[in-house]
Amino acid sequence: MTQADSRPLADRLRPRSLDEVVGQAHLLGSDRPLGRALARGLLHSMVLWGPPGTGKTTLARLLGVATDAEFVALSAVLAGVREVREAVAGARQRRERENRATILFVDEVHRFNKAQQDAFLPHIEDGTVVFVGATTENPAFALNNALLSRCRVYVLKPLEPDHLAGLLERALHDPQRGLGGAHDLGPQARERLLAAADGDARRLLLFLEIAAAIAGEGSLDTAVAEAISGGGRRFDRGGDVFYDQISALHKAVRGSDPDAALYWYCRMLDGGADPHYLARRVVRIASEDIGNADPRALGLALDAWQSLERLGSPEGELAMAQAIVYLACAAKSNAVYRALQAARADVQAHGSLEVPDHLRNAPTGLARGLGHGRDYRYAHDEPDAYAAGACYFPAALSERHYYQPVPRGLEIRIGEKLARLRALDEQARREHG
Repeated sequence: MTQADSRPLADRLRPRSLDEVVGQAHLLGSDRPLGRALARGLLHSMVLWGPPGTGKTTLARLLGVATDAEFVALSAVLAGVREVREAVAGARQRRERENRATILFVDEVHRFNKAQQDAFLPHIEDGTVVFVGATTENPAFALNNALLSRCRVYVLKPLEPDHLAGLLERALHDPQRGLGGAHDLGPQARERLLAAADGDARRLLLFLEIAAAIAGEGSLDTAVAEAISGGGRRFDRGGDVFYDQISALHKAVRGSDPDAALYWYCRMLDGGADPHYLARRVVRIASEDIGNADPRALGLALDAWQSLERLGSPEGELAMAQAIVYLACAAKSNAVYRALQAARADVQAHGSLEVPDHLRNAPTGLARGLGHGRDYRYAHDEPDAYAAGACYFPAALSERHYYQPVPRGLEIRIGEKLARLRALDEQARREHG
């Protein structure tokens, strides 16, 4: 076996030309901007954003091949200011002495802080380097606006099963760079590998390589099961995939779809999400999206969280599933959520308005002498325990109605009661001028 053969399978099979690239047709088609740039040898600074194993590094390298530019790679995990300066100095010399462009590829560019990202700006601006950054994080959050304004962002997608199947065939049968047909792979094992890869080419080839090592010269069917054991679906525990999935769960509950809500709940658990984080979100949903349309929802969500804490996983996950299904099926109201936002807006807009004298506390003779508590109407002494016409807002604010119950669930009755009380207020105010 040669030294080259000892490299990981994923590295040996890295595409050497556009013809070997699988997937990303939305970027690499002949009528697509990046495809045209590669075909014509045109360079521009860019950020490649996508999940792991979708070809970000490969596309960056192919830019160098297509344009005969020098390809210099840095990892934001390992590189510091010194490495960046050395790369820029080399690029400047290359341009002055050879009139040759330099592609400066920075993998995991989101790991650089603001100052480190800003260091690239003048060198991109004057053409010293063509900057290509690769990131798994949303550039809008992870990268500076100044850097983004100088780069085109290209979004890479997870690879489809058909793309991965073609790559798997190449890996199995390529005599120089793959396994050279030394192993048999049954249909069931093939499907398991493709499913476990979850759109990630590098992951597919890693599992295949491990399975080949386990199997030796034998069939891969049993070895595949061992190779992929413990491999969950794509998940990043705090990045875009995480927040996209919790958003999908929340919106499925809000949209009254218990089946979709359970699907996203299971997806997050499968990916390794903290069940207690999910429990906190479920409690939030109970208040934000159900509220007083079904007040039982909040108690049930809290009970499910407590059950999770007492039972742990996986037993407590059933209680959480019960709460999620109930919330999805419950009547929906965001009336309290909207009322809270409106009240906060008034607080911000009007500052520290004085508490009216009749609402102030009067624990001392001095306070009573100042009129605190004077003319306060004790609701329990009024007919139906309601002081019709009384005002509880600061004098500078007109009467506010932040809370507008929706015509669903218990809020139908709440709305009817509030309408009746407001009618009494209007009558009392007319009678007393």
